[in-house]
Amino acid sequence: EDASPRKSAWGLLVAGGLGASLLALHAVVTPFVMPALRRVCLPFVPATSAQIENVLQMLRGRRGSLVDIGSGDGRIVIAAAKRGFKAVGYELNPWLVWYSRYSAWRDGVHQNTKFYISDLWKVSFSHYTNVVIFGVPQMMPQLEKKLEEELQHNARVIACRFPFPCWIPDHITGEGIDTVWAYDLKTSKRETECLKMTSGTEF
Repeated sequence: EDASPRKSAWGLLVAGGLGASLLALHAVVTPFVMPALRRVCLPFVPATSAQIENVLQMLRGRRGSLVDIGSGDGRIVIAAAKRGFKAVGYELNPWLVWYSRYSAWRDGVHQNTKFYISDLWKVSFSHYTNVVIFGVPQMMPQLEKKLEEELQHNARVIACRFPFPCWIPDHITGEGIDTVWAYDLKTSKRETECLKMTSGTEF
């Protein structure tokens, strides 16, 4: 006579455990899957040691604030903070932001770093003088237009993996996927007609 209540109790425990597991899996996986569902996907691909070194090379002699657009696990922000920059990272994935904050604390640079969970298209970068972006080809035309409208003339933009379509870089270093392009807005020239053709792209 006691078998049915016991079976019901075990059934509830199993169902509850399965539900909790699925909920936890959803919480972990969703931040990584959602960017892929956006029209322009900025996937998380960790920066290589060579890429970080090339970015730091482009920052030599520079001062002021720095922002990494799509900061991932925070490697660029932390490396820049170790070089004396007040560095900020914007990242859509909350798990990566939390990990970045932990890494900055672990490396002793948490006072010079900040990480925000935010969509790059909803942020103004007007008060930054150094900008780093690991982009994808589909987003570069619109991002080029956004940065040109927002940044001051003394800003430097450092693009990794893919260059901007219209700006002419002032410096290039690295090879293959480790290539880095640096653009000084006060000297970089762009092909106006090219920008007009790409400015109508929607994201």
